[in-house]
Amino acid sequence: MSSINPPAVSPLAVISLKLVGKITIVASLIDYLVLLLPPQFLNTQWQLATTTQLVDRGIVPLVGIALLFAGGWIEGNLGIASRNRNLLIDSRFWACILASLLGLLFAALTVLHPNNVRITSRDALGQIGTQANEASTQLEQRFTQQRDQLSVLLANEDQLQQAIESGQIAPEQLGFLQQFQGDPAGLDQFLEDQLGQAREQAESQISTRRTQAEQQIRQEAWKSGIRVAISSLLLAIGYIVIGWTGLRRLLFAGR
Repeated sequence: MSSINPPAVSPLAVISLKLVGKITIVASLIDYLVLLLPPQFLNTQWQLATTTQLVDRGIVPLVGIALLFAGGWIEGNLGIASRNRNLLIDSRFWACILASLLGLLFAALTVLHPNNVRITSRDALGQIGTQANEASTQLEQRFTQQRDQLSVLLANEDQLQQAIESGQIAPEQLGFLQQFQGDPAGLDQFLEDQLGQAREQAESQISTRRTQAEQQIRQEAWKSGIRVAISSLLLAIGYIVIGWTGLRRLLFAGR
């Protein structure tokens, strides 16, 4: 029975694994470089987005390094590896250096990302509070303007008649003005009561929207922080184990 000679086929597999590994590593590093440009290291939002994308793409260089080492292992077992002992031209040595650096990077991101999530969440919650206060202030201003305009119309018969003829006053507003035409103090009290009711209703709606928005922000922040932190930790472990183990074997075991 005829059989395929493994050494005649395996060198192609070795070349393919090592070539694909190198291309994967270089392409991922270029992708990382483009991702970091233009740098905005003082911008928390940029840090958060960049960190998330770095971690999401963190497995790609790891796969490339694994392919490179797999090719080197097959090459060594077939006895076709180069006898050159110069580590500076050994791609495995530089792959171990890269793995160690990436491991330290992802270890740092494990701490950095949750902190950025906390800062971003705090800023978003503060913005919600500011918007709620602005909505309350605008409500107060609208009622104050309305009260001043009505007071002026009640105090000036000509202006009131002119507003009626020009259609600036709706029929229901006309009846309302006629009701308080001789009682300005009653108008002020009525408007204050209306303002109080509107304020309570608006504050209830604002409080509900604020609570919902805060819950959504906290939930998304928690999910993002946990997911990216765990992924970054796992990547850090993987890179550091490969990098340091590989360096120890290359430097001290000569393999």
